[in-house]
Amino acid sequence: MKLSRRTILQGAGSLAFAVASVRTGAMAQTPSAGTAPGAEVPPILFVHGNGDYDALWMTTMWRMESNGITRDRMAAINFTDPLARSDDKVEQANRSSSEDQRRELAAAIADLKRRTGAPRVALVGSSRGGNAIRNVIKNGGAADVSHAVLCGTPNHGVFATDDQPNNEFNGRGPFLRGLNEGESEVTPDVAFLTLRSDGMDKYAQSDGRFIGKPGTPTGVTNEGPELNGATNLVLGALDHREVAFHPRAFREIYKFIAGREPTRIAILPEPSVRLSGLVTGTPGGVSTNRPVAGATVDIFRVDPDTGERKGNALHSATTGADGRWGPAQVDASWSLEFVLTSPGAPITHIYRSPFPRSSDVVHLRAARPLGPADKDAGAVVIMSRPRGYFGLPRDVVLLDGKEPADVKPGVPTDSAATLRLAAGEVGRNIVAQFGEERIVARTWPALENRIAIAELTY
Repeated sequence: MKLSRRTILQGAGSLAFAVASVRTGAMAQTPSAGTAPGAEVPPILFVHGNGDYDALWMTTMWRMESNGITRDRMAAINFTDPLARSDDKVEQANRSSSEDQRRELAAAIADLKRRTGAPRVALVGSSRGGNAIRNVIKNGGAADVSHAVLCGTPNHGVFATDDQPNNEFNGRGPFLRGLNEGESEVTPDVAFLTLRSDGMDKYAQSDGRFIGKPGTPTGVTNEGPELNGATNLVLGALDHREVAFHPRAFREIYKFIAGREPTRIAILPEPSVRLSGLVTGTPGGVSTNRPVAGATVDIFRVDPDTGERKGNALHSATTGADGRWGPAQVDASWSLEFVLTSPGAPITHIYRSPFPRSSDVVHLRAARPLGPADKDAGAVVIMSRPRGYFGLPRDVVLLDGKEPADVKPGVPTDSAATLRLAAGEVGRNIVAQFGEERIVARTWPALENRIAIAELTY
């Protein structure tokens, strides 16, 4: 007996990002509960995926705020060691077990309940974050949770084989079998929603080519993220990350938790924007959310058409033991360059689109070290899309006027593209274009151990 309700919602594969414009001479106003009631909506805790960080929820939280959900009614966990172990039962440096994540998430739920006084909270998870959500709910936390939204979560595994039996992502392993036992795969008294792609999620594929085993059946299908007993929605040709962070995903997340359509999808700009965040590192080459002390952060306003700096640094800081930088006061219309000098890493020039609203999760991590492939390059520029992948021919993806050669067509699998330039091209600008978002970066000399990143927000 199939208990799930499955709805297919077709839509544009890459909806243009939306930021509501401010009319000339008028001041943007943060929406109040009077214009978009939000007080009755439970507090919302956002849970990131494998190897990720809480900063990915920034645009989702902006959209929530633009619909009357105040910032103090939301939180986003930042798992200390976000990458899963190869074997869930075996210690692995700077990686976490499913039990590590369950404990951290349970503590975050308790903290949000304490801060807000709410009896229950809503949980929204991307990918592996959904594993942690289900683990908490299944093992004693159901009374604390009103809603569980699982976005692209591999609920039946990235693979379901006899290999790696204790891997957290093995649908035949003890972890997922324990979560999925019984006819209904959800916990009573908690409302469950799953969001998935219609064939464009690289971790819900029947062929193992996306996990390094081409031609080998994975034992899972596009329907892997669905759960018996949940409301299961298919969001068209969105990729693995977009089913959490895309505007289409926001609409379904908001509607499911609030019980009504959002008033708007667009992000309303604020008249005054304050930014802050965390500097993190990659000890032993593993991405973590552990703070980095002694890193310097310099922020410059740049010309949106040339990437050239407009004056001196707006903000300069050196991180302490907590790894925090900021706050920096900026304008909602300014394009920015963040210069991160982190111990033992390349000097990283991060170019960003304007920030329409304040955020305390503008996290910074130094670029990967220059490697053998970069040895003859005068400059290296990376185009990065943390909240989604580049889909060709689905998306408009241009780096210096061309589709990047290192982005594979078909199912979107790449979230970064690299451009290497000759020494004579140091100092010129490079345009990174994804859909309607356009970032202009400058090239910096690789001989000085510098890398430029054009980091997309949408």
